[in-house]
Amino acid sequence: MTNKATFLFFFPSARDASIVAQSLSPEIQHRIPKSNVTFFIDKKTLKVTIKSEDVSSLRAACNSYLRWIQTALSVKQLV
Repeated sequence: MTNKATFLFFFPSARDASIVAQSLSPEIQHRIPKSNVTFFIDKKTLKVTIKSEDVSSLRAACNSYLRWIQTALSVKQLV
């Protein structure tokens, strides 16, 4: 059984969505164990889908990616 979580983030501009997605791209290359993460950008929307075989791995991956997105948004506000 595969567990899945999908998050949609709405940004004021397509550029903002792209900046956050680009800041997360190194994390996608270094995979979180037992999890598969995909990103999709559609104009001003960033869609993050996380799949995992077990709930604890899904929770850990969700926590990590949500924290990284929060950090990217905080840095963006400062710059």
